[in-house]
Amino acid sequence: MVPGSAPKLLAQMRRGAIEFCVLALLRDGDRYGLDLARTLAADGLVTGEGTIYPLLGRLRQEGMVETSWHESPQGPPRRYYRLSEDGRAALDAFIVQWRQFRDAVDVVLEGDQSL
Repeated sequence: MVPGSAPKLLAQMRRGAIEFCVLALLRDGDRYGLDLARTLAADGLVTGEGTIYPLLGRLRQEGMVETSWHESPQGPPRRYYRLSEDGRAALDAFIVQWRQFRDAVDVVLEGDQSL
């Protein structure tokens, strides 16, 4: 790895997993976009709101999430996102693949512990 390329590497890893992190956050209930963005930013998974809204739009077009509008006690109505059945199936499949991938990477990074 070239010195100073860590931010680029982190950005690539985020891009590969962020949509499934969004789906996982919706697993337990409806959430609005800013709430999702703030949660992901607090966890270091996104750097700003500008990342999340295009992703939510794409997930909606792909049928992974459904939306509804709710009145807000503060300001205009908010669009809430909820996990669709297709989204739940995609998340479940990702979790299986992620665990296998993560475990394989861990084995390589840690070296063969059985030798």
